[in-house]
This record gives sequence, C-alpha cells and structure tokens, in this order.
Amino acid sequence: MKLNKLLTGFALSGVILGTSGLQLAQAQTEPKVDDRCEVSLNYDVMVEPKKLVMSEKGTEKYRIEVDKLFVEGKQVSLTDKQKKLVTQYADEVSTQVPEVIEVVNEAVALASQAVSMALTPLMGDAAGAKFDEMMAGVQKRVDSVAYRHGDSFYLGATEDSMQNTFNDEFEQEMEQIVQNSVGTIMMTIGGQIMSGDGDSFEAKMDAFSKKIDNLGQDIEQQIESQSKGLEAKADRLCDRFENLLVLENQLRQEVPELAPYALTQNSTKELRE
Repeated sequence: MKLNKLLTGFALSGVILGTSGLQLAQAQTEPKVDDRCEVSLNYDVMVEPKKLVMSEKGTEKYRIEVDKLFVEGKQVSLTDKQKKLVTQYADEVSTQVPEVIEVVNEAVALASQAVSMALTPLMGDAAGAKFDEMMAGVQKRVDSVAYRHGDSFYLGATEDSMQNTFNDEFEQEMEQIVQNSVGTIMMTIGGQIMSGDGDSFEAKMDAFSKKIDNLGQDIEQQIESQSKGLEAKADRLCDRFENLLVLENQLRQEVPELAPYALTQNSTKELRE
C-alpha cells in the first residue's frame, strides 16, 4: 500500500461527499503528499518495546530485538558494524510507524468532522446520524490495520491487509447504509430546494446551489488550520521515509540475509547510495 494513498485514502470523504460544492470539504481533508511518498510497504509492521516484527499474511519474515536479528525464525550472526546499523534501522522504523498511525487517525477524524459539518445542516439530524454510522464503520476498519495498544503499534499497510480490511463486505455495509438513507436524503434535499428563495424552480435551484457554495466556504475556513497541520505532518513523514529508504538500502547491502526482504520500495525515485 503506497504511503500517500494510506494517508489520504483513509479519509474516504470522497465516498460520501459526492455533491457539487461539498467536494470542497473533501479537498480540505486530504493532506497533499507528493511523489516522495510513492512508497509501498511490502510487510505489515508490529512495533513493541525493544522489538520490531515484519510479517506477511500473519507469518513473521524477520524481527529485530535490540541489536539481534532473526530471519525466518533463525538468529543471524552480526558484526558490531551490522548491529549498529540494525539498531539504527529498527529505531527509525519504530519512530515512524506511530507517526503514520497518528496521521491516519487524524485524517479519518478530520474527514468525519467535515462530513458532519457538510451534511447535517443540509439533510437534518436523521441523515447526519446515518453518515455518522458510516464513518464509525470506516474508523472500525482503520482501527484493525493501524492502531496502538499500550506501548505496541501495528501498521497493516500491505495490499493484502488493506484488501482484507476494505473488502466486499465493507463495501456492502456502506452501500446498505446509503440505500437506507436515500429516501430521507432526497426528501430533505427536496424540502431544502422548495423552501428556498425564488418564485421559479430554477431560482430555487440557484439559491440552493449558492447555499451549498457558502457552506463549503464555511467548512474550509473552520477546518483549514487542521488540514494544514495534517498536511505538514504528512510532509515531515515523506522526508523521514526518504531517509528510511536510504538506510534500508544500506542495511540490505551490509546484511545479505536481509537482501530478499525489502520493507519499502519507491517506484518514482532511485535510492541514493
């Protein structure tokens, strides 16, 4: 799963905010991450005190315990230089994973806030409650692939983990919530349009469109500082991941046993030596 998709995709506001001017709220919830973050994670990562575990489909591929390295369950003999590099790499990953998880959860929270601010005034509390239910379902899924339990952190960001989490069952759950809400939403929107200013239907539609535009501007102003803060955090993560790519490349060159186990890869940028 590419890091930039992980950071922006979890917002999922595009699933919900599909109506003209409300797209503005969607744009404000998505941190802008450039191609430096076109980073794919090949393994799920578990960070625990004094231990780092890389796994694939639930099977451990390698782990680092302080300065000890285990590949496929077998300890690898390391020189002092290799131990230092292994420890440095484990420390860097252990620092970045909690930061990624924090940004992911902030993105979901910001998307949920934008959805509530956008839809409740237009569609009423009943429809707003349905969308709150939808966002709660999103958060539940996110919590299964990016979470903190005490001093342990887990990031299941591989394509396999993401597909298992946001699968057909999830899509069906979201579709069912939307289908159950369509009638209420249409009636509420119709009422909003017909109660608007203007003598003709065209005038009422124009008034409704302006109302949506004004609402979008209000949302932008209210969450602008939060979205900029999220974008800044995402930018810092990109910088850190660039360094991690370099460090991992050095580690895999120095420790042949790790050569087949690249945690990260960047398809848009060559690794620096």
